[in-house]
Amino acid sequence: MLIAQQKKAENIAEYILYMFQIEDIIRAYDFDVDRIMENFVLPQLPDKSFENQYRDWYTGLINQMRSQRIEKHGHTNEVKEVLVEISYMHNTLMNLSQDSKYITLFETAMPVIEEFKAKSNVKDRNEIEVMFHALYMKLLMRLKKQEISAETEDAFDKMRVVLAYLAKAYKQMKSGNMDFLKN
Repeated sequence: MLIAQQKKAENIAEYILYMFQIEDIIRAYDFDVDRIMENFVLPQLPDKSFENQYRDWYTGLINQMRSQRIEKHGHTNEVKEVLVEISYMHNTLMNLSQDSKYITLFETAMPVIEEFKAKSNVKDRNEIEVMFHALYMKLLMRLKKQEISAETEDAFDKMRVVLAYLAKAYKQMKSGNMDFLKN
């Protein structure tokens, strides 16, 4: 809860990846808030005074996921809305402001995005979502201590750089400090 709020304010890309992980944790614990609290939250919580806030936050997410019928896969409407906003930011940088640095970064990453898209189950997603799913897969691989080849690491890095640029632009836009007609 506190981590999600902090990430949402500071780095929207990290927020999305964090929420992907939280959604999967909820699924892994079969939507059981007591098990989530006991096995996942409380061992990491330095201050027990936040316990009820975390319980309420997880209970709210569980209810959202059930009501939105994403028990097996998918993302909450809030996460999907942020993904749409970031896709709009991508389109703005590419087409409206024609940000040459962003365009170069994106074009450099495009071959690996297409390759990941072809090999994954996110073929119907836009390039921005594909990059988020690729980086989430990298996170899962690291958690499982799976080896990542240098070539794959390079591909992940190209996507990470694009998303970092987008996250910075998103933060500027949200704070009102972005002139869309200058790059």
